Amino acid sequence: MNSIAIITSQAFSLWNFRGPLIRTLTARGIFVYALAPDYDDEIRERVRKMGAVPVDFSLSRAGINPLKDVLTIIQLYKILKQLSPKIVFVYFVKPVLYGTLAACFANVKARFAMIEGLGYVFLDCAASITWQRRILRYAVSSFYKFALRLNQKVIFLNQVDVDQFVNEGIVSSNKVVQINGIGLDLDYFSPVPAITDPVTFILVARMLKEKGVFDFVEAARLVRESYADAKFVIVGGVDQNPGSIKESQLHAWVAEGILEWPGHVNDVRPWLAKSSVFVLPSYYREGLPRGNQEAMAMGRPIITTDWVGCRETVKDGVNGILIPIRDPRAIAQAMVRFIENPQLIEKMGLEGRRMAEECFDVHVINKQIMETMGLCLFT
Repeated sequence: MNSIAIITSQAFSLWNFRGPLIRTLTARGIFVYALAPDYDDEIRERVRKMGAVPVDFSLSRAGINPLKDVLTIIQLYKILKQLSPKIVFVYFVKPVLYGTLAACFANVKARFAMIEGLGYVFLDCAASITWQRRILRYAVSSFYKFALRLNQKVIFLNQVDVDQFVNEGIVSSNKVVQINGIGLDLDYFSPVPAITDPVTFILVARMLKEKGVFDFVEAARLVRESYADAKFVIVGGVDQNPGSIKESQLHAWVAEGILEWPGHVNDVRPWLAKSSVFVLPSYYREGLPRGNQEAMAMGRPIITTDWVGCRETVKDGVNGILIPIRDPRAIAQAMVRFIENPQLIEKMGLEGRRMAEECFDVHVINKQIMETMGLCLFT
């Protein structure tokens, strides 16, 4: 039977990010096993409805624990040996490292990895480069170098990540495939008129300090000094990542009256529909931020950093505004520009939707992914 095992560290991502790909694969008669460590009943049922088979395994997403990590590799090996898929497709850091190794041990011949940004370990900001981070980066880079050799192709989302991995000898250039993000269902994320009374700024991301959450809050404080009616919303849950913001801090901002925080939501569309401008002041090592793409598809202008992955989503002054990293004052100035010139919200939002249609169509990107994996050979 034609089959593929997709391995991730977040079950939520299987239907939220990979849903169209899974449905396309199953429609072509390919049997999909969806491996994740954190299924709940709702996500398990969503994955089944897409035509895939949910499969559990154990994984600690944050930190390195040699014993637990070895046990994860052994468990994945046993699962893959039993399932005998023809292809393994892995994404996110630990699945790429451990899933690739397990697939090799299980004698799965076709192995493919996606690097969705370099994340916490590869942050280059001076304040982030501690000796502990240097050791962790060396260890992860070495593991990447070993694991990626075992993959037939490695998919990247931006040129900076490609150049870094190739120049550091982590991956061979002949294995590299670059695509424009993971793709969006442009019918699902359809444009809606923006809210302009009050002008509402929204940040949607995991609650990591490197996503620029503190900078967003400080910018909100600055703006509210002169424009008390402006509204600010942050959407996203706390995380196991070392850079995660504490829930108590988020509640404190809400109590202070600076912003609204609904936490993690399963569907961001209603929140984007109630917004005017999308803001992501990230200095994280992004791949190609999904939030920026979703907001563009729904007709929202973007304020984001002139930084890896983020800058690829904005033409400055066309569909949004690029700002320096870690600069709340620059964020505030960009926000004020939209408050004082609300006509820019619709104008730049329309341009963002046009760019999303041109660059982020999930059907085009899924075709590239499937061609990369040689799936025409199995159908």
